[in-house]
Amino acid sequence: MEKLDSEGLKSQAIKSRKLILQMLEKAGNGHPGGSLSAIDIITTLYFNEMRLDPQKPTWEDRDRFILSKGHGVPALYATLGYRGYFDPQETMNLRQLDSPFQGHPDRVRLPAVEASTGSLGQGLSVAQGIALSARLDKKDFRVYCLIGDGETQEGQIWESVMSAGNYKLDNLCLFLDWNKYQIDGAVEDVMDLNPIPEKFKAFKWHVISINGHDVDQIQNALKEARDTKGKPTVIIADTVKGKGVSFMEVDNKWHGVSPNKEELEKAISEIEGGLK
Repeated sequence: MEKLDSEGLKSQAIKSRKLILQMLEKAGNGHPGGSLSAIDIITTLYFNEMRLDPQKPTWEDRDRFILSKGHGVPALYATLGYRGYFDPQETMNLRQLDSPFQGHPDRVRLPAVEASTGSLGQGLSVAQGIALSARLDKKDFRVYCLIGDGETQEGQIWESVMSAGNYKLDNLCLFLDWNKYQIDGAVEDVMDLNPIPEKFKAFKWHVISINGHDVDQIQNALKEARDTKGKPTVIIADTVKGKGVSFMEVDNKWHGVSPNKEELEKAISEIEGGLK
């Protein structure tokens, strides 16, 4: 499959937003806010950046993506479905008994998933380990990881940040989904993380700050990350929780509540208007 251009990426992200909300409404629970804030990043990775083969999900030389904020997995499921790993409509079995599409990623049930995540703080350690293994095996694949801002309050994140900087893992690229809210409210009210760029710089990371919904900025940042040698890169993506649905945006109610049928219809109408 050829890479999508910027307009193609925008259209694909809109289609995925629609599927995310449909699967959440059918499941009756899940996490729309953080899924919608991350979808533009994940779409750009899978449709424009990463080296992969949907017919060979465990291909040895593939690039890897670790979704550390595992509760945002509807965004990953939608992307994997549209990318050709499975029929996108299979994701309508989200959170059902014995379904491979559980509420957090399960690599045993779904080979397209790189790591079982959701215990917040652990995904970056997994990504770092894979990046180190690539160096030891003299492989040129890249490792991408996405963490949440609330998740960044976990101490394990900063152990990984310190370690990756120490080992100069320039094959590791981290996205911080900076949507500014977590389950208990605004991140700055729960435990303020600022100044984030200076923290990463202190641990020897290359830092890029972007609008996390601008696919052109995402693409440019990924190129800069590829061109950066001798240190890992973090892309701090300024995002909006619930992006794309007016009544969900910047409303922490939608961190972990699925839409009902009426809310879904209203949301889909907004999203389809954007697609047209």
